[in-house]
Amino acid sequence: MPFLTLAANRIVAGEGVAAWRVADLFVTGPGLIALVVGLALGVPSGREGLRLAGGALGLGGLLWLLSQGASGLIADAGEYARVSPGAGFWCLLVVVSLLAADALSNMSPGPAARGGLLIASLALIALVLTSGALSELSIMREYTSRQDAFRDATLRHLGLAFGSLAAAALIGLPLGVWAHRRAPLRQGLLPVLSFLQTIPSLAMFGIMIPLLGWVGDSVPGAQALGIAGIGFAPAFLALVFYSLLPVVANTVAGLQSTPAATREAARGMGMTEGQRLVRVELPIGLPVILAGIRIVLVQNIGLAVIAGLIGGGGYGTFVFQGLNQTATDLILLGALPTVALAVVAAILMDILVELAQPTAETAR
Repeated sequence: MPFLTLAANRIVAGEGVAAWRVADLFVTGPGLIALVVGLALGVPSGREGLRLAGGALGLGGLLWLLSQGASGLIADAGEYARVSPGAGFWCLLVVVSLLAADALSNMSPGPAARGGLLIASLALIALVLTSGALSELSIMREYTSRQDAFRDATLRHLGLAFGSLAAAALIGLPLGVWAHRRAPLRQGLLPVLSFLQTIPSLAMFGIMIPLLGWVGDSVPGAQALGIAGIGFAPAFLALVFYSLLPVVANTVAGLQSTPAATREAARGMGMTEGQRLVRVELPIGLPVILAGIRIVLVQNIGLAVIAGLIGGGGYGTFVFQGLNQTATDLILLGALPTVALAVVAAILMDILVELAQPTAETAR
């Protein structure tokens, strides 16, 4: 498989170049050796420290080959030439990343260790991106020419994902508590929310366009608040609807996870219904509730890309622009930050869920 592709410009298909041919062997040698040694360290089972080191060494080798190969290939290729990672790079990246992730999973680090590793990884990625080592890659050139638009898309994407999560939490948590207390409400509410979840994302966004378009035209002051048929508002509302089921269902499940004996003990101590909710049921059910919020956050980060189709902004703007222009690197400019944001959010939420687990001392 080609490790890099060299194209005459940003649109045409490029010519694949193998990893050992992206530059002189004297230049590519350290990267190739690091990659081979890293993969070899991942073979033995039960040596998780070595396997983790192998994954890190393999990633370092890939980075070396990518930076040196891009600068070497682009040097005499012309003003409009572009260098992009090829299928070989992506396959090797998946392999060494899975190697490191599997080693970490078997080592079972605690929340503090995982948080430290996440911070160190993000700092290393930021250092590499700001150092200019990858500046010759096509995706970095796309970013350089769109820095202001990328910053605006990032803020809009974060607003869609986290804003819809906050709105869903404000609505869904009280609804979940109420549904937990009232069985008839629970039996009627959860099927309705389940039905909303089954509507395809494009269809949901399409439904919002005429609905909010009518509100914007009919309600005085609505357009001044940004409510219209296209843009941020319909995308935001659609994401809120998608978010309600996990929040409400996990809130109900979390509150119901309190053992009956614990409820009876709290009732016997003279606690009111509100005190039992705040001091007993919510602390015990918090991990399940946070798991629902994790589902919503990761889901909304991905679904916010579709908002680019209806003018909602976010990273989806670059994805659909790239599709229209047949520019793969412009698609990656929107897709890769979305994936990275979802992975970071999932790891952080996993840490919070683990920290929320009741310990033996809190259980007593």
